[in-house]
Amino acid sequence: MQLDLSENEIQRYSRHILLPEVGGTGQVALKNASVLVVGAGGLGAPAALYLAAAGVGRIGLVDDDVVELSNLQRQVLHTTRAVGRKKVDTAREQLAALNPEIVVEAWDMRLNAGNAQDLVAQYDLVCDGCDNFATRYAVNAACVQAGKVLVSAAVQRFEGQLATFSPTQGGGCYNCLYPATDGQASGLSCGDAGVFGAVTGVMGTLQATQALKQILGLGNTGAGELLMWDALRMKFTTMTLSADPACTVCGGGHAHG
Repeated sequence: MQLDLSENEIQRYSRHILLPEVGGTGQVALKNASVLVVGAGGLGAPAALYLAAAGVGRIGLVDDDVVELSNLQRQVLHTTRAVGRKKVDTAREQLAALNPEIVVEAWDMRLNAGNAQDLVAQYDLVCDGCDNFATRYAVNAACVQAGKVLVSAAVQRFEGQLATFSPTQGGGCYNCLYPATDGQASGLSCGDAGVFGAVTGVMGTLQATQALKQILGLGNTGAGELLMWDALRMKFTTMTLSADPACTVCGGGHAHG
């Protein structure tokens, strides 16, 4: 473990270190932490930017897509010159430019039931901002299996959702909230339904905030809650989640920690 901060790091993270709740000890905890960001798109872009800026020592980005012009309305990790390039490559370059003190690992692949477990096991925590249910279910199952905290976000049109699933803090898993048998996999994609770009920025930043709080053990980590935001009405709503004893993934085990 790295237990010290360089002069550059002390200066870079000075506004964190000034916070009694973070301090030098917390900043070192961030430096020693690792987060896997699933999807380098509308949610993953702002989440990764703030995780990198905060000094999370190792960030993994997993995505198999290339940058398209239609992405740039919301996917702020990518520039016009990146169109046609692999998202993980341009994202890694942008994060390295923002903070050369950290390690950014690019995984040019689609996460699925066959490879999620091996990848998730390499990181302390997972932020899932992917755009399809098959990947969400695979990530959730891998997090349950590995005992990892999952911070999950989703956006459609003018609305966003955020939930933290923890193996020790109660509230069940993603499959408890959206059972795979409910036909959720047929939900519309951004390409079908549209999305208001700035909404992904808000939700991705909230996702990073909750991930950082998990690492630092600060405040309300959001575990066991579903946060919903209606941007048009500018209204946040929070619902309490409970584990489903009949869940085929976690068996309600999260509720008992």
